[in-house]
Amino acid sequence: MSVAIRSFRPGDEAAFRDINLEWIERFFAVEQKDRDVLGNPKKYILDPGGAILLAVDGDTPLGVVALMVMGEGSVELAKMGVRPEAQGKGAGRLLVAGAVAKAREMGMRRVYIETNSKLGPALKLYHDAGFQPVREPIPSPYARADVQLELFLD
Repeated sequence: MSVAIRSFRPGDEAAFRDINLEWIERFFAVEQKDRDVLGNPKKYILDPGGAILLAVDGDTPLGVVALMVMGEGSVELAKMGVRPEAQGKGAGRLLVAGAVAKAREMGMRRVYIETNSKLGPALKLYHDAGFQPVREPIPSPYARADVQLELFLD
């Protein structure tokens, strides 16, 4: 398996939706905000200035991650998922590194993440990449979000 990271292209909508629905449905309940964002990533992520990256093996999408603009120099690393058959092969690590590099390229100063304490492999990836607990937690629109992390970009 040879994993590469590339930017979202028209036609990637189904992979973005399906990879995310797979993990959300496996661990949690799909919420209305998930349906909105996954149903129209152009409106909710790309048009406001965000980005979506895919981890691919050739033409096969293995994983996805989004950067959603929050304002004030911050982006949220969101909607990250890796297909079960590709987990443990470095795709998640590449997606996190790619997202952080993209946030820098976008001129952002901070990357924010909301996740859940039961997603151990994801938490390890984020901590390994330098993310720390948020000093001042903010209310989340997601019932499942019980962990908030941030990484300041110098």
